[in-house]
Amino acid sequence: MRTRRDRIRHAISFEILGLALVVPLGAAGFGMPATDLGVVAVFAASMATVWNYLYNIWFDRAMKRLRGSVHKTYGLRVVHAVLFECGLLIATLPFFAWYLGIGLWQAFLMDFSFVAFYLVYAFLFNLTYDRVFPLPKDA
Repeated sequence: MRTRRDRIRHAISFEILGLALVVPLGAAGFGMPATDLGVVAVFAASMATVWNYLYNIWFDRAMKRLRGSVHKTYGLRVVHAVLFECGLLIATLPFFAWYLGIGLWQAFLMDFSFVAFYLVYAFLFNLTYDRVFPLPKDA
């Protein structure tokens, strides 16, 4: 399994790169000021950083117990990313609606768009991260 330091590096680097990509893309895509999208993105990223840390510990423990290893197949990477984003969507939806002054349905569509972006991003980021910082053979 990964060390605490490695998990913190993972979570922080994931969110910093994600913000650098999602704020300008979201502002262009939704026609909203980047400052407003920046606020909701930073809020979501802050929640995601904590969720990322806790979720990955939980997921690794479940994998270790069920499979005897934390090495992920491509299929498990998809499941990992989908479950992560579903939990984050539930947690951030009310804030999106409140802060942006939009209805829950519009907030859901916007939040879902971010989730779709982050779903692909999470898969690619984690695949790359595991190659740059490989797990020990006995993990």
